[in-house]
Amino acid sequence: MEKITFGIDIGGTNTEIGIVSEKGKIIAKSRIKTSAYAKFEDFVEDLCNEIITLLINNKSDYTLSGIGIGAPNANFYTGIIEDAPNLRWKGKLHLSKLISTKFSCPVYLTNDANAAALGEKVYGGAKNINDFILITLGTGLGSGIFSNGKLVYGHDGFAGELGHTIYKRNGRPCGCGRCGCLEQYVSASGIVKTAIKFLENRVGESLLKNYHIDSLNSKHIYEAAEAGDPIALEIFDYTGKVLGFSLANIVAISSPEAIFLFGGLANSGKFIFDPTQKYMEYYMLNIFKNKVRLLPSLLPETDAAILGASALVAES
Repeated sequence: MEKITFGIDIGGTNTEIGIVSEKGKIIAKSRIKTSAYAKFEDFVEDLCNEIITLLINNKSDYTLSGIGIGAPNANFYTGIIEDAPNLRWKGKLHLSKLISTKFSCPVYLTNDANAAALGEKVYGGAKNINDFILITLGTGLGSGIFSNGKLVYGHDGFAGELGHTIYKRNGRPCGCGRCGCLEQYVSASGIVKTAIKFLENRVGESLLKNYHIDSLNSKHIYEAAEAGDPIALEIFDYTGKVLGFSLANIVAISSPEAIFLFGGLANSGKFIFDPTQKYMEYYMLNIFKNKVRLLPSLLPETDAAILGASALVAES
């Protein structure tokens, strides 16, 4: 009898749901709109109904091993989502407990970046690596840290917030309430903020000046860099410098074998990898120089969130 798991990724706009086989194949998947629910309880009710519908529509000889969920500000130890800034429901949301009442299997919850790191370990490029860091470069910057083959949660379940380490004192305001956090400089939104600043202070022609600042996005910056635009290339160099500096610091603390980059900004390829590698080595403590590989994630981006969440079951 085949064992299956459910992987669920809760985002601010949509929630992705998938049935995953033991070999990491997604058998079926669906989606509900997170932002459509004013009440958290109504969201959970429809989420559970969607799980049941997927099971009914994909009947086979299986055993449901568990349900893994990735969500912002989710605590692995408690199964609670706590004051997630990009979800409309505030306070402590007892998600695992509510879902457990509907299904006779374990339910596991962690934050979305930790889930991605688990996915990299179970299904991606870190299968044979026990010490690594995965960095997610989306709207913000998330991270999951593996040490000695185990995901680092810390004593309270919230370890690994590299995106909210301070890069620049009294720097750019962050949604967490502080200023100068790394994700305000290195993320899809952070690189746009850098671009706007550069365009205000640089003379000369640039393809980026064809866009109004309200419509400029990270893809525009990548396309301009690909076309050889000097300001776009300078923006990527600055972003890589900031990320490389911060990675050199986290290497001194955790000594990983590899660092994986995942997400929209990582898809910029050499434009983000080359300067990041250069500056990471420049700022690196001597004993770590040329020891840490900087690699692209091997998770398929369209299914990474579901695979990562399902990996919670395999690793718990």
